[in-house]
Amino acid sequence: MPRITEIIGGEPYVYTPLGKYVVRAQGVCGGRPTFKYTRIPVSGAINRLDSGEDIGAIIESYRNRVSKAAILEALELSKKPGAKSKTSKRAAA
Repeated sequence: MPRITEIIGGEPYVYTPLGKYVVRAQGVCGGRPTFKYTRIPVSGAINRLDSGEDIGAIIESYRNRVSKAAILEALELSKKPGAKSKTSKRAAA
């Protein structure tokens, strides 16, 4: 997978895109998937969906730094073969 470097706030942001909104960024959260330009782990949003939390409440709790499209992308990525975090209980509304 390609590594991309962008300058964000005067600092290099190096990441591997896993989708449009989900990345593995160098030096961020131990390389675990996060939402692009944040330190918000994808696994947290997936776990919250699995426990039945409403997608709107999740977005609000992240102070709108993560979009519905980003959470839906994370959900789809988690269902792919080889994904460490699988969700089975809930489809996002």
